[in-house]
Amino acid sequence: MTTVTSPVAGRAIGLAAVPDPVFSGAMVGPGTAIDPVREPSEAVSPVDGIIVSLHPHAFVVVDEHGHGVLTHLGIDTVQLNGEGFELLVNKGDTITRGQGVVRWNPVAVEEAGKSSICPIVALEATAESLSDVREDGDVTVGDALFGWR
Repeated sequence: MTTVTSPVAGRAIGLAAVPDPVFSGAMVGPGTAIDPVREPSEAVSPVDGIIVSLHPHAFVVVDEHGHGVLTHLGIDTVQLNGEGFELLVNKGDTITRGQGVVRWNPVAVEEAGKSSICPIVALEATAESLSDVREDGDVTVGDALFGWR
């Protein structure tokens, strides 16, 4: 069992509330989403593992069970071409839960006309393989978002 924790502080809203059908329809995978606090911060790793994909706006960490967890910082933020995001690690790095991965500012994302909502997705998983999915309430960095069997 892998516990996936929150990479950002904010309010859990669930994937269905994400303003993007790819995420709200769980096409990428099941999980949840966080409406982040509006201040510059570091998005941290939600699990111990290896960075297998790293972009300014999104990253994937694979844990020891082979579970890939996607953290997406905002919606359509790929269109910002890295503006306002600072990478703190490299692809291929082994990292620990809570370690900073990307420094970003949700306010700047919104000022650029994008949503700052952050989907956290269990890649190649089924909804049935997740438990205790947080879909509401305030969360701090490191709070449990869901379990993955």
